[in-house]
Amino acid sequence: MSLVNDLAMMFGRAPQKPRHKTDAAVVLHGRKRGRGVEIQKLIEEIAAAQSVHTWRNRRWAVIVGINLLFTLSFWFDVQLVEGSLTASRFLGFHLADVYSGILVSLAQHHIPINLLIGMVTVMLIWGLLGGRAYCSWVCPYHLVAEWAEILHLKLAKRGIVSDHPMHRGVRTVLWIVFALLALATGHTLFLTLNPIGILSRAVVYGPSLALLWVLLLLAFEVVYSRRSWCRYVCPIGLTYGLVGALAPFRVEYKLEACAHEGECRKVCEVPHVLDLTIKGRAEDVRVDIGPDCTRCGLCVDVCPTKSLDYKFKGLSSLL
Repeated sequence: MSLVNDLAMMFGRAPQKPRHKTDAAVVLHGRKRGRGVEIQKLIEEIAAAQSVHTWRNRRWAVIVGINLLFTLSFWFDVQLVEGSLTASRFLGFHLADVYSGILVSLAQHHIPINLLIGMVTVMLIWGLLGGRAYCSWVCPYHLVAEWAEILHLKLAKRGIVSDHPMHRGVRTVLWIVFALLALATGHTLFLTLNPIGILSRAVVYGPSLALLWVLLLLAFEVVYSRRSWCRYVCPIGLTYGLVGALAPFRVEYKLEACAHEGECRKVCEVPHVLDLTIKGRAEDVRVDIGPDCTRCGLCVDVCPTKSLDYKFKGLSSLL
């Protein structure tokens, strides 16, 4: 049932308190009662400490490196990586964004064989690494949106702007709407609006007027709704979340060490996946974070008690 609940949250349902907890979790929750003074002291220590961005910096380097490969391959005509993140070839192997491929197939009323090969290859990769890891480790829009988020938080701290959350179910509705439009009209409207494809093509082939749309999205996120495209709109993120729902690479939460101070939820792009870190919410002593998690590592960096960390399910048992 845990996976069913995680998928329901990914489609837009609000987090809910677990109906059942393991005996070990009940015991741990009982031990944690009455620790308000201890947690307050920890919060004060966190405020005085310097931020650590180990995983964030690694992730930024990977995003820049992957997108730079496209650029250098094109400029020097080495044919290492051809195309863009929407559809490409790596050393001759076809790769295609899954949702974009679905839209093209619906618009054309058939699936071209090279497109099918590319979609299946990408699904195998992200089915292993965790679908939404694509968002935080590859997507160029994710990188510039993080920079926009930093500006939003600085302005919000001064009271200049404030965040206006939307319903996460909007993303599910748009996934269906764009698919139906492609099927009915033969045109892939989403590919025109998709900032990932726009930025990827701009990095490889040079800027175009379409970048004005990306700037408009970023401005909207800075002044009105924090990380709105990634949180509430992007059907690509939803698709990869589904693809990687059972991926062995994930973030694990350890209840015993957690002080429930909430630092992880403050930095998380999709904080609903960390609802289990609220005191009394975890259903077990160790819980895998759900498929809507982007595996960005921000919570791993910020957690003062190391209650959140990466794991590759099944690997520990082989070592």
